[in-house]
Amino acid sequence: MRILGIDPGTATLGYGLVENGKMLDYGVITTDKVNSEEDRLLSIFRGLEEIMHKYNPDEVAVEKLFFSKNIKTAITVSQARGVSLLVAAKHGKKVFGYTPLQVKQGIASSGTATKKDVQFMVKMILGLDKIPKPDDAADALAIAIVHCNYRSNNIALEL
Repeated sequence: MRILGIDPGTATLGYGLVENGKMLDYGVITTDKVNSEEDRLLSIFRGLEEIMHKYNPDEVAVEKLFFSKNIKTAITVSQARGVSLLVAAKHGKKVFGYTPLQVKQGIASSGTATKKDVQFMVKMILGLDKIPKPDDAADALAIAIVHCNYRSNNIALEL
């Protein structure tokens, strides 16, 4: 099964594709902060459309928004997440969501795992030579891996 993991963000959206325990691709969609909010969201939409057309994932796993003290950040992340859900729906894909805590527990067996711990586990699980960069891409791969694990145990968290 081919899974697209997404770590939503307006400045940088991470994506990672995993199939049968192997990494297919990963990267980021970046937007320029000088552009209008709607143009940035359109850039994310177009980037995700390209990924969907190129890889045609079976399912999409997106990080759920966690409580943020910075309301502006929470709003912009929610907008990018909304674009991700829209693209998945447009392509008829089921979408699953995982909190940062679930991702940490699912990949590093600890809710207190650090970002470096999660990145190291992504490298080890996928048999990569080095930790994927940037961090947003590594996080997206972690989300995809966790979804694969939850799915294989029949506990995937559909939105």
